[in-house]
Amino acid sequence: MMDRKGFLKRSVAFGSVVILPGSRVFGANDRLAVGMMGTGGKGIPNLKWAQRAGCDVVAVCDPDKQRMAKAAEQAGGTAKQYQDFRKMLDDQSIEAIVMSTPHHWHALGTVMACQAGKDVYVEKPASHSIWEGRKMVEAARKYDRIVQVGSQQRSDPALIEMKRMIEAKEIGEPQWAHALWYAKRGPIGKVSGPTKVPEHVDYDLWCGPRENVPLMRKKLHYDWHWRWEYGNGDMGNRVIHNIDDVHHVLQLNDNVPTRMMAFGGRFGYNDDANTPNTEVLVLDGKVPIIASSRNLPMIHPKTGKAVGASVYRRLGKGFRFTTLIKCEGGFFAVTRNGGKVYDDDGKTIKQITGNGGGGHMKNWVDAVKSRNREDLNAEIEQGHLGCLLLHTGNISYRIGQQASCDAVTKQVAGTEEAESIWENTMDHLKSHNIDLAKEQPTLGPWLTFEPKQERFSGEHAEAANALVKEHYRTEFSIPDQV
Repeated sequence: MMDRKGFLKRSVAFGSVVILPGSRVFGANDRLAVGMMGTGGKGIPNLKWAQRAGCDVVAVCDPDKQRMAKAAEQAGGTAKQYQDFRKMLDDQSIEAIVMSTPHHWHALGTVMACQAGKDVYVEKPASHSIWEGRKMVEAARKYDRIVQVGSQQRSDPALIEMKRMIEAKEIGEPQWAHALWYAKRGPIGKVSGPTKVPEHVDYDLWCGPRENVPLMRKKLHYDWHWRWEYGNGDMGNRVIHNIDDVHHVLQLNDNVPTRMMAFGGRFGYNDDANTPNTEVLVLDGKVPIIASSRNLPMIHPKTGKAVGASVYRRLGKGFRFTTLIKCEGGFFAVTRNGGKVYDDDGKTIKQITGNGGGGHMKNWVDAVKSRNREDLNAEIEQGHLGCLLLHTGNISYRIGQQASCDAVTKQVAGTEEAESIWENTMDHLKSHNIDLAKEQPTLGPWLTFEPKQERFSGEHAEAANALVKEHYRTEFSIPDQV
């Protein structure tokens, strides 16, 4: 492992030097040499997808040596193992990086990979914060790198067809959109003191840009999703797929929402997580957008028992995850692998089939070979703009305060789908015997967002802008000029 002094010396030059690997002209059957950064629950599937897409996995990297060794076996047994990602980036035999790290590493890893002359496939959400996303775009442009975000639904024919139909106004103008993903998740437990980090894990590297503080949860891996320091809650874990769908099919590039609020809470749990298990984002723009996440299970109305994930029942349908676009003449309910178009009475107008976006990694590999970023289905700037819907709404929640149900009702008044989902949320929480007078929801304020500056203005701007950019340890920071 590179010592701290050596890394600090390199950090001084971070952003000033780029070492480009030798360029080569790819033949039709040539394989791309990639390094896997992050080899956990998402890293192994991505490793397999990369191999199928025409990549040779020549290196694997993870602060967890045990996970890294298993990934090396999956890669065929000959892949180099780098516990320290910096050494992997110095390996000139690696042409590109597939990044499946926790969210707090996405931007730093992508920027450094671009500076090292590597193309990048980075998992969703593209970034952990607004500022980071813009730095990723700037790095991709400055170093002419091909950077794809792992929002595979952008490669699903179902969403591409949905986008075409909406653009053609086949069932009229869009009236509102709702991205939802309901998944049953229990509490992560509560510790009375620090959890010992396994000796095979370099915890300092795992923390990276975040402070190296004692591990105050039972599990190091995966449960980081439910801590704001490292993850973005289930809104940034699951719902981001459908949030990105809304950005994609409505083509919001120059028309991202400029007003947003949020409400929710971590109801019924007493654990070490600090992200909500119930959350709704309300984004006000040309087309109002709702995003909702729910982790408490559905309670069966007859037996009173938990029976898995809750469902969305408006419009006469029960959905656990989908992308809803309500138009003048009906609505779309389409997500990965497809869905349907309905009229206002809930009758099927059209079946739309998909494939889950199975060609998404191949799309990236093909673009690396063509050197044309316009070939990408989820180019980093699209990933960043889609993440604005996530981050701006989450910021409202994070600066929010506990409030009465009447206060939430008053604040969502006038936005049709927000009113409906709030009523449904209250019913769902009451089915769990949650007393909302005692366990009050968190209500985030309405914020005003300036898309060109990617900053907030007006009331509550100071508190909101404090979360646009995070704090970084010096040796793991992204420079203003990438």
